[in-house]
Amino acid sequence: MGNILERLKHFLKNKNTVTILVVFAGIFMLYMVYNWRVQKATEPIKIPYAKNTLASRHLITSEDIGYIEVSGSVVAKMKNVIRTSGALIGKEITYGNAVQQNSFFFKSDVADSKTNKKNSSILSDLESGYTPVYVEVDLHTTYGNAIYPGNYIDLWFEGTNENYDKIYGKFITSIKVLDVIDRDVKSVFETSAEARKPKELVFAVPNEMYPILYNAGKIGKLVPVPRNKSYSKNPEETKIASEYLQDFILSKSASIPDTESSVSNVIGGDTNE
Repeated sequence: MGNILERLKHFLKNKNTVTILVVFAGIFMLYMVYNWRVQKATEPIKIPYAKNTLASRHLITSEDIGYIEVSGSVVAKMKNVIRTSGALIGKEITYGNAVQQNSFFFKSDVADSKTNKKNSSILSDLESGYTPVYVEVDLHTTYGNAIYPGNYIDLWFEGTNENYDKIYGKFITSIKVLDVIDRDVKSVFETSAEARKPKELVFAVPNEMYPILYNAGKIGKLVPVPRNKSYSKNPEETKIASEYLQDFILSKSASIPDTESSVSNVIGGDTNE
């Protein structure tokens, strides 16, 4: 026994031996850490999802929530996704929003009932320098209620020229939707005992663009065209997309003098005539 201990001491005193042992220990530790991180990344995590489509201001209960296992690495890439039912039950779906069936919940989807926007006027979301516009729609032209408040869409124009040829083309791009309302002027996405049918799409355009858009609705038909999520997340400036359509609409419109300017000219004119 004594000889074995003596040999072991002599073995450990050898610098080369100690170096080899440290290297092996370091490699072993790196392997253990890597293995732990791989297991952690691939370990499934239960994430809540909506069992049914939940409308605006719906009070979330445990019956509304289902659970699905998702890889930890996938969840790590999902920003602002809600991971626990405790952050959902008792909360409301945010005003003007809707969570689709089988969709995950995100932080922007829910709010406390006391702070959730209620009885909000559409005009409260209107930016300075913009004018609200109402365009008649139905389930077909809203793509089955697939256009939501906050989405950015394009408007296409449909009309007939002087030769009775049909005109159809992209007219205005990047328009923010303020709301979709029914015949009772209520948001179709609010919680209701009955499904609400869309009657008008509400959005806003820069003040200087409003007259030509108004005339376009009288001369022809305005058709909303939804775009993808990226289009809404990275909105561009609202602008007229077709000079041809702009010139066509202007050619069918009468120019009305500014009333204030006309009045001021009379008041400031020569009164001695």
